[in-house]
Amino acid sequence: MAFAANLRRIITITHSASSTPLPSQFSPVRLNSTLTSPKLFVSGLSKWVDDEKLRDAFAPFGQLIEAKVIVDRPTGRSKGFGFITYSTVEEAEKAREEMNAKFLDGWVIFVDPAKPRESRPPPPPPQPQQQPSETGFRTNKTIGWCG
Repeated sequence: MAFAANLRRIITITHSASSTPLPSQFSPVRLNSTLTSPKLFVSGLSKWVDDEKLRDAFAPFGQLIEAKVIVDRPTGRSKGFGFITYSTVEEAEKAREEMNAKFLDGWVIFVDPAKPRESRPPPPPPQPQQQPSETGFRTNKTIGWCG
């Protein structure tokens, strides 16, 4: 009986908390850096969030230039993060303060400054093709002879 009462209390607290923002215990930690660019990185997105939902959620804070959810190529679903670009740094800062640690489509999202993209090293040169020997076999150095 006591278990059922405790379970009901937990469910009621969880249900009522889902409609209100999370306590901002993480907000001071995540808001410690200042923005130098109007581009924001949004993490914690649901797999069902698309560009339009992201744009609609962040539009009230200023003029959006771009709202882009990064998607998985094979499935076309969200990878769980995206980028928002505003016209000014002040608008981006306001959006970051208002939307950090809030619910979007049932998931808690975190908004951080976007970091510049790091350059990738060039791919290694292709390995030269081995020519078959006079007998028509080629050598595979990992397992021996192949036909």
